[in-house]
Amino acid sequence: MKENLRVILSGGGTGGHIYPAIAIADEIRRRYPDSEILFVGAKDRMEMEKVPQEGYDIEGLWISGIERKISLKNLMFPFKLMSSLSKSRKIIRKFKPDVVIGTGGFASGPLLRVAVSNKIPTLLQEQNSYPGITNRILSKQANIICAAYEEVKRFFPEEKTVITGNPVRLDLLKVSEKREEAQRFFHLDKKKKTVLVIGGSLGARRINQLIETWVPKFEKENIQLIWQTGKLYYDEYRKHNSDLVQTYEFLNRMDWAYAAADVIISRAGAGSVSELSIVGKPVLFIPSPNVAEDHQTKNAMALTKNNAALTLTEAELEEKFEEAFLDLVNSEEKQKELGDNIKKMALPNATANIVDEVEKLIKR
Repeated sequence: MKENLRVILSGGGTGGHIYPAIAIADEIRRRYPDSEILFVGAKDRMEMEKVPQEGYDIEGLWISGIERKISLKNLMFPFKLMSSLSKSRKIIRKFKPDVVIGTGGFASGPLLRVAVSNKIPTLLQEQNSYPGITNRILSKQANIICAAYEEVKRFFPEEKTVITGNPVRLDLLKVSEKREEAQRFFHLDKKKKTVLVIGGSLGARRINQLIETWVPKFEKENIQLIWQTGKLYYDEYRKHNSDLVQTYEFLNRMDWAYAAADVIISRAGAGSVSELSIVGKPVLFIPSPNVAEDHQTKNAMALTKNNAALTLTEAELEEKFEEAFLDLVNSEEKQKELGDNIKKMALPNATANIVDEVEKLIKR
């Protein structure tokens, strides 16, 4: 295997597509320091900001998804697709990749389509038990598909689907060693409990509404709060900043956020579930009901059935949240039990397993 691998990764729109791609890139660069890595994303989406922050170059395509209702955006889609296919051809012709990796999201569609037509080895990474439309379309032509759940085999060709787990950032593997550093970063009182709330990179309205009603109770209970509101809601909730409450649009150092937390409240996207399993902290999941086949609830319940997390649906919050949350935050025994059990379900070698498949693909 040559040392100066040339790799293109494409995935974006949300952190759930971006950070798996960055994790894969980090592992490739760790193994092959002389490798050249290029990301391709969608213009005006968060990958155009987050990827350069991680030290990688990125090219943007003029592409977006199709809305379910009739709209101007849908009328523009054919033009965006043609533009993106044209730019993808130019990128591949100029960069000459040894392999192209897609982690889902709009931009990976045209890019991997062009890679396949040029007979460049392609690998898909699917985070969810219910794949998005882009990966379902691409799976028929991709060389290999690395997935986290056995259930995806009903959507993908079984003979080229490998269950590897979801890639996570290397900085999450040693979170337990970073607690003091994290407490200093967030200016936390070591004697007080800290709750971390994460609703995804764009935010979760129902979780934010819940937490807002609980701000006085957190203060009454002397609980410190690190609250990622998400990009869409930050301006609405930052007014709650205080000595005990810290609001963030986005947390760039998730390793420190996890390290500082005693209890975590989170959505149950596949990437979050994979990260939280490795982190090994007690979690109360509030799955998004607005996803295909309700896969976030399935993700969360797979852990809850094994006494590795708590799960409440949005419909249950008003009736059950107070009791469930206070029982957890006030019981160190319950926190340890959930933390130990969720860690048993982690797949910490997923990123390495995926890059193993990349190496096999290139050699083949």
